[in-house]
Amino acid sequence: MAYNFKQITIVPTASEFIDIILSKTQRKTPTVVHPGYKISRIRTFYSRKVKYTQQNYHDKLTIILGSFPKLEDVHPFYAELMNVLYDRDHYKIALGQLSTARKLIDGVGRDYLKLLKYGDSLYRCKQLKKAALGRMCTIIKRQASSLAYLERVRQHLSRLPSIDPQEKTLILTGHPNVGKSSFMKWVTRADVDVQPYPFTTKSLYIGHMDYRYQRWQVMDTPGILDHSLEERNTIEMQAITALAHLKACIIYILDISEECGNSVTEQVSLFNNIRVLFSNKPVVLVLNKIDTVRPENLPLEVQQALKVLEEQNPDMAVIGMSSLTGENVTEVKTRACDKLLQLRVEQKILCGKVSGLMNQLTVAYPVKRDCLSRPPVVPATVLNSAPVAKKKTLHQCYIDECEDFYYDLREEHLMTNEDWRFDNIPEIMDGKNIADFVDPDILERLELLEQEELIRVQQGFYDFGYQTTAGDKDITELALKIRQQRRKVLLETRQKNAKRGSRLPRRSITKNNLRNHLLSLGIKLEGPSKQCLPTATLPQKRGFFTHALSLYISAIRNLGKPLELTSTAKTIKLENNAGEVVSSTSRLRAVPGSKNRAASGLRDETQHKLAVKLMRFSQRARNKEARKGEGDRTILNKKPKHLFSGKRSIGKTDRR
Repeated sequence: MAYNFKQITIVPTASEFIDIILSKTQRKTPTVVHPGYKISRIRTFYSRKVKYTQQNYHDKLTIILGSFPKLEDVHPFYAELMNVLYDRDHYKIALGQLSTARKLIDGVGRDYLKLLKYGDSLYRCKQLKKAALGRMCTIIKRQASSLAYLERVRQHLSRLPSIDPQEKTLILTGHPNVGKSSFMKWVTRADVDVQPYPFTTKSLYIGHMDYRYQRWQVMDTPGILDHSLEERNTIEMQAITALAHLKACIIYILDISEECGNSVTEQVSLFNNIRVLFSNKPVVLVLNKIDTVRPENLPLEVQQALKVLEEQNPDMAVIGMSSLTGENVTEVKTRACDKLLQLRVEQKILCGKVSGLMNQLTVAYPVKRDCLSRPPVVPATVLNSAPVAKKKTLHQCYIDECEDFYYDLREEHLMTNEDWRFDNIPEIMDGKNIADFVDPDILERLELLEQEELIRVQQGFYDFGYQTTAGDKDITELALKIRQQRRKVLLETRQKNAKRGSRLPRRSITKNNLRNHLLSLGIKLEGPSKQCLPTATLPQKRGFFTHALSLYISAIRNLGKPLELTSTAKTIKLENNAGEVVSSTSRLRAVPGSKNRAASGLRDETQHKLAVKLMRFSQRARNKEARKGEGDRTILNKKPKHLFSGKRSIGKTDRR
């Protein structure tokens, strides 16, 4: 079976783990509790938080432990590969520590739920809740190294190629830089890095190809050096693991040109050293780079070593190949695939599976009904008929004529009358044929019209200037009068609007300035000086002064005569020379200025500033205490907004 390690869940760090769980508890459980509640309600409130947090920790850890593969359950190839890459003991210890942490968190949750049943006040229940959540978070903090290690393992596993141990496989092996990746590029579409230096391939690469309507996987392994197993590094051990645990055809590539940096004798020695891994597997020996050196041109001692190698392995196929030019690449692929298929058939025959299948098949042989001979008969009309010339196809016409080829599709149209076949297709608009509304003589009419215009131009029909007449002068004078009248009406309208909407400017005017101004206008002032003209700069007298001044201005406009202004504490009178009262008012009252309500009841500005300072200090102290309450919605640390957008309300909850 193929293992999809990309589905392993992401392992968060210890701090992220705690933030996720506690934020979920904050969002998904109630947050408001008061000392006035019944003690049973308070116990339930805090017990729910403890139980919810413990269950979230348990579920998250269970998902992490379940997504990682167990070495006992996977294929031996994957188990050995994970042991090479990550160390089997370290991997098991990390998973075991997470499993132990899950049990400890479950135990903490049970213990504190029992203690909460005996909480006799809001304060004690709250402290028990804080202790329970704190112990759970401490357990997770102690697993920081295990969580970080498992996240690194997950990232590396997700980058491993998807290898199916049961699928038909070709494994490429040999010394570094002998041409394994180049051969893989010829037979598959895998994006393999090919470079002219050794150890380019540092991990396993998988490519796929099709042969005999079946899917095959080709594995490119890192190069192996000829030394003991204990001295091999992690890169070489990946190739050794694949050779030892996968049922595949081994293609051992040998560089006879020695451009890889190793002699042919050293490459033969490596083959003999790892031959134990090839037991019960078909092997193909490929002599690569024959474009540089041919096998028959090799030195005699090298030819003798290769001959001895063939004699020791009689079932091994030896083929020359060039991964640069592609010579014999297809033959190598064919021989390797055929040898693997033959081995699989032999294994099925030995295990007895073929006999059961053959018993279900029946081969029928026809029986002669008589002894007559019935040779094939060809009619004489067919033999004597002249050969029929084949119709030239459109493709052949296109090849013969090239750029001059043109084919009218209207030849294939089926019409009631054959004469209609090449007629133009009518253009229909609003259910009517446009051709019915086109004048067939329109070009002739246009030509006649152009000739007529040309004659008029030659005769000077259009050669005349514009001359003014008496009627035009009258129209110009009338237009000028209309403009003047409109301008006059516009000015009168503006004057009316200005008189109607006149307002006194609200600015500070002193008593002396106003008295001098009124005397210069011929106005006689009588009455006590304090009551006649109150000072306008005082806020409480602003209404009195403004009302008196507006009364005076309105009377001047209406009469246009000299007036006398008489003022008392409550009444203002305007009299003319005859002593008649023109206008008066007694509805005078002081308009209070704007007051600062925050300063009401305080002695002075200093006392007001002190009160503001004390108010802010008390708010700061109260806010600090509020952060400790269950009803506070403020998140102290900066978290993602989508995780802490507030509590659930009565409205829509589909976004949850």
